Amino acid sequence: MYPGERQRRLGGEGEGASVHFAPLTAFRRVDGEFVAHSETFAPLTNENRVSGDLCTLHAPLNAAVDVRTSRRPALYHRAPMPRPDTPVETRNGEALVWTDGACRGNPGPGGWAAIVVPADGADPVELSGGDRHTTNNRMEYTAALEGLKALPSGSRACIVTDSRLMLESMTKWIAGWKRRGWKTAAGDPVKNQDLVRALEAEIGRHAAVRWHWVRGHETGAAHAHKALNDRADRLAVAASRAVA
Repeated sequence: MYPGERQRRLGGEGEGASVHFAPLTAFRRVDGEFVAHSETFAPLTNENRVSGDLCTLHAPLNAAVDVRTSRRPALYHRAPMPRPDTPVETRNGEALVWTDGACRGNPGPGGWAAIVVPADGADPVELSGGDRHTTNNRMEYTAALEGLKALPSGSRACIVTDSRLMLESMTKWIAGWKRRGWKTAAGDPVKNQDLVRALEAEIGRHAAVRWHWVRGHETGAAHAHKALNDRADRLAVAASRAVA
């Protein structure tokens, strides 16, 4: 929080806030309602905790809000902050498998791509393929599966993906699916379980496989650490076009 800002917690709905340099940072209760009474300038918006959600209450620039006359200003939920990603750690003796899937229509013509960076520092190997009628998620699973198949048995590998669904399905949800006979918590059959099970079996062929998530579709110097994610995306898109 910037100097001069205030935060307050209300049990129900909140009232009173400021935007850039609005003279409204301190409050007092008048007739059971909050009223701004000091004119300390706040450099950004004041935020209120409203019903457990972090929201921003907007007031006119350079104008204090008196809830006795203006009542409550418009309430806008703050958009969630994007989840940050981190550069993948390169470990000795471990191959990197950068994967991505693409689909035109979902379902529709789709493509997958895997870029295997060998543990010995050899040149990356690019793999790709497509299916005339598939989904994006199936292409994501296929990319990881084919990338691991390109490695010799007993390898150590890190699968780098921008698919949260695939990552969480293989690291969090799969144990429950297996315990329930490949059913979801709602009792429905697990989608794409043929590929999930094949990928689990392929992982078992190797000494160790870990997962790393990166946010997709980001390019430029600031994202140079994941340039191969963009390359895999372009290969997958090209493969989807080739089978359309």
